Amino acid sequence: MVYYDYEYSRPREAKGGIRAQSKRGDFGASWWARRWVQALERFSIGSRLSRGRSYARRGQVVSIDVGPGEVTASVQGSRKRPYRVSIAVATLPDSDLHKLQAALAERPVFAASLLAGQMPENVEDAFADVGLSLFPSRKRDLETDCSCPDFANPCKHIAAVYLLLGEEFDRDPFLIFRMRGIERDELLGPDLRRSAGASALMAPTLPPEPLPVDPDAFWRQPEWNDNYDDLIGPARVPEETAALPRQLGRFPFWQGSEEFLTVLDAVYARASQAGLELYLDADRSAQMPVEGLDDIS
Repeated sequence: MVYYDYEYSRPREAKGGIRAQSKRGDFGASWWARRWVQALERFSIGSRLSRGRSYARRGQVVSIDVGPGEVTASVQGSRKRPYRVSIAVATLPDSDLHKLQAALAERPVFAASLLAGQMPENVEDAFADVGLSLFPSRKRDLETDCSCPDFANPCKHIAAVYLLLGEEFDRDPFLIFRMRGIERDELLGPDLRRSAGASALMAPTLPPEPLPVDPDAFWRQPEWNDNYDDLIGPARVPEETAALPRQLGRFPFWQGSEEFLTVLDAVYARASQAGLELYLDADRSAQMPVEGLDDIS
């Protein structure tokens, strides 16, 4: 049988594809995202891995859908119709899930980190204690398939989807659990929440601040003058722009040509400056005499 390698075919441009946030270097900033990507790197797929990086950064991946046990994606290659990619991951049965929940609950620090939306650094130890693994450690731990004509598996299209998943794990650590068939509410069950509560009780607390010696000072209302700065403090442009959107985080599988928060930073900076100028103009206008006002009876 003869195999044909389409490795160096030129892909068609994909409009509105998912673009990697990483422009160069490694994919994934968190340790758990890097652990996922390292599993792919160990598969020794040669130049297809570098081509997968290029595909992920160019936005060739059109869509990604993550469900329990399977990831399906659409990747634009050299042909007119995008290729269909699937990555299957073994899900955990209920019996293993109960064992995992018990193992996590025995470590209050793990429970507190998960409830805070962070992946505990040694969470893999809890999996190992019950004979499980969170990340794929062997090639057979993943079943991958692509409709492209490349005989290699994983191919560059699968690699691109895999790398973008690593970046998405930075935004949502619970996505890894969802792939294993564990929803966030299932993982953070009553036992885990009780364990996290116990961890919070063990945390050091600050001493209470003493009340003023003079009772009148506690109830006395501050005296304000006509200066706005005394009422609300000095007006200035905030040091941190787009603070609230940053708390909300990135959009899942962002498909814009530029990172959303980077663009929003510039918008917030201009709006803050415009608001400051408007406030200062209003302040100056309030202090200026109005012609003809004294003639009004």
